[in-house]
Amino acid sequence: MNPLETLRFAFGGIAANKVRSGLTMLGILIGVAAVILLLAVGNGSSQAVKDSIDALGTNALTVSAGAGFGANSTATSTKPLTLDDAKALADQSQAPDIKGVAPEVTTSQTALYEGTSHSVGSVVGTYPAYFEASNSKVATGDYFSDDDVLDSRKVAVIGSTTATDLFGAVDPVGKRITLGGTPFTVVGVLKTKGGTGFQDPDDVIVAPLPTVQNAFTGFGSLNQILVEAASADATTAAQNEITTILMGRHGIRSVSAVDFRVSSQSTLLSTRSSTTQTFTVLLGAVAAISLLVGGIGITNIMLVTVTERTREIGIRKALGAPRGVILGQFLAEATLLSLIGAGLGVVAALVGARFTIVGIKPVVIPASVWAAFGIAVAIGLFFGSYPAGRASRLSPIEALRHE
Repeated sequence: MNPLETLRFAFGGIAANKVRSGLTMLGILIGVAAVILLLAVGNGSSQAVKDSIDALGTNALTVSAGAGFGANSTATSTKPLTLDDAKALADQSQAPDIKGVAPEVTTSQTALYEGTSHSVGSVVGTYPAYFEASNSKVATGDYFSDDDVLDSRKVAVIGSTTATDLFGAVDPVGKRITLGGTPFTVVGVLKTKGGTGFQDPDDVIVAPLPTVQNAFTGFGSLNQILVEAASADATTAAQNEITTILMGRHGIRSVSAVDFRVSSQSTLLSTRSSTTQTFTVLLGAVAAISLLVGGIGITNIMLVTVTERTREIGIRKALGAPRGVILGQFLAEATLLSLIGAGLGVVAALVGARFTIVGIKPVVIPASVWAAFGIAVAIGLFFGSYPAGRASRLSPIEALRHE
């Protein structure tokens, strides 16, 4: 029997039990689509993290309290970061490689404008140096000034998402909003940074540090200090200067006992990339289980098919059909089931990747498409080999006696 004849018989066998064959292919479809989509979600999450970190600027350094996870620290206590720490870092005589310093306090509040309410993702109290250090540029209006900070004025620069949700098509500049019961005048709107994931970088309100402290957080410790190095090449030198200054201020003699951490963009990117890679692998492994279940479904349906067609097999063998023909026919059916299911799964995954999933825009990995498709076909061959082999080994006489 030539290959085309084998293929025709395989299609006939599948068409004879449309519902059963369709459910089997559905199992493979779900498995393939799940593998491609979950890997795409993991890749999209990784890309979103990279974009967010890149948007912060290559010269930015983030100083936060605590030794960090996995750090080899012998610190017995952690001192909070204070405004005096930030002022010490801004001293050019001690830190010539530091261009700007922005102490930060962060909180969450609900903003109101003429009856419209919006829960702001992040309310940041800081200095004007924050905008340059975080690569935040205004689209309309202007930044607040050092005088606004000194006089604790109730002014704010808002993100594009906040502006859209609160004001719609109205120009926010010059308008007054109520933030947690405190009135603020909008002086500027930031350009859209974009980004996908669980936190929108454009859903933010930035206001003078003492104003936010007085209204919301109190005049205690800082959440973090954002530092801008003089240049990308000076990042390492600036990081060393930060470490030296803060060790002196916190009375720390050994680097192994530091109670703060300094993170550069490259460090953040490396750490988060490693985390998202592990996350992606776990997602892929979970999805691969559904492919295995689909393979078991192929074995099940092919065993049933062999049982139902035992008499047909006996007749064909009695007419001289060799074992290889019988083997090839049932193996072709199993492979065809996985091939069609895998093809439909790829289509479903590519369509699904056009939508946002759990706040993340999936980024399909081309290699995952080919890998999932190839593995699905291989599963069809592997799991179909046992039923096909069983069919080819049937004795013609016993098969003809089968009722």
